[in-house]
Parts: sequence; structure tokens; C-alpha cells
Amino acid sequence: MRRNFLVTKRMDARLKWGVLAFAVGALALLMGCSDPTLKPWHSEELTAEFTAQRADEIRTFEDYRQLEDELFTELDEKVYARVETGPKYALARYSPGSAADPRGRTPDWNRSFELPVDEAVGGVLLLHGMTDAPYTLRTLGKALNKRGYWVLGLRLPGHGTAPSGLTAVSWQDMAAAVRLGMGHLASEIGGKPIHIVGYSTGAPLALDFALNALEGSASPVPASLVLISPAIGVHATAALANWKARLAALPGLGRLAWLQIRPEFDPYKYNSFATNAGGQVHSLTRSVARRIAVRAQTNPTEVLPPTLVFKSTVDATVSPDAVIDRLLTLLAPDRHELVLFDINRFAVKSSLLISDPGPLTDRLMADETLPFAVTLVTNENPESTMVLARRKPPFSAEASTTEPLNLAWPAGVISLSHVALPFPPDDPLYGQRPPGNEDVLFLGQMAIQGERGLLQFPSDWLMRLRHNPFYAFLEARALAWVDGDRGQTTPSGADADGGG
Repeated sequence: MRRNFLVTKRMDARLKWGVLAFAVGALALLMGCSDPTLKPWHSEELTAEFTAQRADEIRTFEDYRQLEDELFTELDEKVYARVETGPKYALARYSPGSAADPRGRTPDWNRSFELPVDEAVGGVLLLHGMTDAPYTLRTLGKALNKRGYWVLGLRLPGHGTAPSGLTAVSWQDMAAAVRLGMGHLASEIGGKPIHIVGYSTGAPLALDFALNALEGSASPVPASLVLISPAIGVHATAALANWKARLAALPGLGRLAWLQIRPEFDPYKYNSFATNAGGQVHSLTRSVARRIAVRAQTNPTEVLPPTLVFKSTVDATVSPDAVIDRLLTLLAPDRHELVLFDINRFAVKSSLLISDPGPLTDRLMADETLPFAVTLVTNENPESTMVLARRKPPFSAEASTTEPLNLAWPAGVISLSHVALPFPPDDPLYGQRPPGNEDVLFLGQMAIQGERGLLQFPSDWLMRLRHNPFYAFLEARALAWVDGDRGQTTPSGADADGGG
């Protein structure tokens, strides 16, 4: 009887995936032939990229940097050399000499960077997110370096060059690069503690390494983790990306290799998103979630190193519930903390919202069973733009401290976003105001109005906030966490207008 049940269960699973494959195939046929909008940066294969298979050949960070030099030379020859120049291409990333050409910026933050220090107190590895570049965490890296840490900002494979780099990369390639980066830091600072800061997809990569280290297959064990907008859980439909990516290899179906194709005008982030990239994030997050769940049962007293998570209560990219259910609630008590940034309760009334995150935050702040601390950054009251931080310790239903931050919501800002958290208001590219030089590209807070459908990128791109008005608080908390101070820390030099 049980054998028949298992056979039936397997047949049901095969039928489910068969229907799924048929649906994706039908979609492919409806889409027709390869899309003529594909550009060299979508189609050119860069062969000088690091992969897990090359780990025996590329053994040191110096080897990695040399290979990176070859990679960027190849990018120049295969992509930049094929793109026209002139006023029409003034904002095109791959047009030589354009305002969006990162090669004219010093340094080029698409490349791995290292911030050494004499007599380091420790080391920090910075891991950016999918489609991003080391630029994402450069500000936090500089602050850590001033604190006495040897900082390594690692360019993950497939990134910083052309979107085509993400059509074939695997998360195992990125994990292999993380192992190389951690090994380099250990060789530079000896037995000093090494921490990992991971943003978005960089977060599960940090978790993957920490789990390997705790299980004895990698070293060293990170002293702590700081996770910013962590990609712990993504939508279940992301599983379709793996099927779609396979179909993209068939003649005439090259367009299926892309979930979205947009103009490339950001010097440090791809606007186009490869199908394979979505599939790799899905596979990585599933692997990490499964391993954390297993370790929580087998080693409940030390599932992970002390972990600090920063998260916006509204996030169109990753699930807030997954961060809680698949990560923090499974960890050992009294070692971890979640910092949540609420929406602007002064500017937005609940009747205007599609979904108000208020019930989630209320539930978290009232839940006395949570084994981790929770800090909520929110309006001091619904009639004020000033914000404060309410912190409750593990296994408590009430906030034990309330800390005014001397920070306020800027006019017109209703919430943070997935991409906003690691950037300060004065970031010259994504910040609150243009840097003052009209020749410098600015992609931050802009007020552009007109008729819909006029611009090449959708209106939701313009609406998404790209800097964090409360970055000063995030940086202060992250620095304190890495230093070993697990209590609250007031940001120094914070301005009431939201500056940092």
C-alpha cells in the first residue's frame, strides 16, 4: 500500500512539473523568435570570468584581481568597442565617454576593492546583491575601515561588466569567490575576527559560507553577520526561471534568457535582469533555508554567528515574513536582532495603501515568544515626521527603550525600499540631492512629471527610493555590532532633515 502511495506521489510530482514545463514552452512559442532589442551587452559572452571550476587555477585574491583585469579588457573589446558615441548616447552605460560610462570614474567601483589598515582590529568582507556592484557597500566599507578594519569589497562573478554575465553564472561560482575572499582576509590579518556584510543576494551567500564554516568545510567562522535587505525568501514563481533559462538555449528563443530588458544607464547596476539570475537566487535561498532548518534541529545552541538584520517593512523584492520564519525564529536566543524601518506614518494614511505593514510590526513588537531582539524605526507619532527607534529584547512583549534619532522623513518620501537601505542621503549617484555638478550623472530622488509612456523606463523606476534617510542610524548600528556592542547606538552627527 505504501509503495503504491509513493509511486502515485512521484507521478503527481512529475505531472506537476510536466504541466509547468508545457506552460513555459507554450509561453516561449507565443513570444516567437529572438528579440531584436538585444544588444551586445546582452549577448556577448565574457570568457575571462571566475567560476567555481577555476578555483584550482585562481587560488589567491591577487589571482582573482589579475583575472578581473583580463575580464574588463575583454569587456572593452567585445562591448564598448561596438557601441556608438555622441549626444544620442550621452546616458548609455556602454557608450565610451558617456555620463554613465563607469570607466571615467576613479576608482571604478564595479571592480573588487580593498581597504587595508595598519594593525587591523579585524576584517570585513562586503558582498553586494544580484545585478549590483561593489559600489553598493562602499560607504559602509569606508566607515568600517576608519574604525580599524581591513575591508574587502568583492565583485561577485557575473557582475560589474555586462548583463550577459548573469546568463550563465551559478550561485556556486559566487560562493567560490566568497571562500577566496575570506581566505584572503584571513591571510592578511591572521587570527583577528572577520565579519561579513551581505546585501540582498549577498546575504544568503554570507549565510552559506557561515554554515560551511560551522560545519568544518570552510574557514574561518565569521565573528558576526550583518544582513541588509536579505534575500531569504523569494516568490515561488522564481522556480520557473530555471525552466525558462533552459528553453532560452533553443534556436530562436534567446529572448527567454531575460525576465526584463531595459536601457542600461546606471554605471553600477544592471537594469536588465537575466532569467538565470532569478533561478540562481531561488536555488540559493532554498538551499540556505533548508540548511538553517536542519542545523536548528541538530545544533540549536549555535545555528549561526551573531546576526544583525536590517529590513524595510515594505520590500517588493524579498519577503519580510521569510526573514522571520526561515531565519531569525530558528536561531539561538539572545544573539540576534532585526531592525525594521516602518513606512512614513505622517505622510501616508492606511486607506491609501494596498497593504499596510502595520499589522506585521504590531505583531512583532507584541510577540513575547521571539528569541531575537526587534528594533522598529518609526514616526514618533502619526502627526510628526521625526523618527525614533523602539527596541524590545528577546522574549518580551514591550519595548524596553525608546531612542529619539534626531532624524526625520524627507518631504515626499513615504517609505524605504529594497534598494535604498545601504545608500546615505549624500550619495552622489543615488542620494537625496544632485551633487551640484551638472556634468555628473544623478539617479537619486528626482521629480519628473509628464505623460506616461514617454520615457524608456517605467514610472515605478522613478518612484522607487534609492537612498536611506536614516542611513546614519544603520551605519552606527552596524559598526557597533561588528565591534561587539550588541546594545543600541545613537548615530553621531545626524541631521533632522534626514541627512547623515
